[in-house]
Amino acid sequence: MSLEPESREEAIARLTKSASDLEARALPEPPDYGGKAVGYGYRLLAELLGGVLVGLGIGWCVDLFARTAPWGMIVGTVLGFGVSVWLAVHTARKLSARALQEFGPPRDLPEDADEEEDR
Repeated sequence: MSLEPESREEAIARLTKSASDLEARALPEPPDYGGKAVGYGYRLLAELLGGVLVGLGIGWCVDLFARTAPWGMIVGTVLGFGVSVWLAVHTARKLSARALQEFGPPRDLPEDADEEEDR
């Protein structure tokens, strides 16, 4: 059984397909840093604002029932701010550890060749 000789166009098409398959396997998909970073930022912002607003709401309720206006709102806002900062730092550490595990250690950007010429 002999193989039929293929035409030049068929050989080029076959080689092009093989090259594209090889390139797809060789080049890994770059990670999407941008989308996750935006999500992490919004999460931290929500925690900061949420803590202050919840503290303000609890302080307002205390003022309403205990008739201590405006001290309940002041103390509630300050406590809410403190709790939200603590929670944001805790979450940032967790997200940083997750990013380090997922993406590896941060890499420095290569120095710009133009900057070296100016020196």
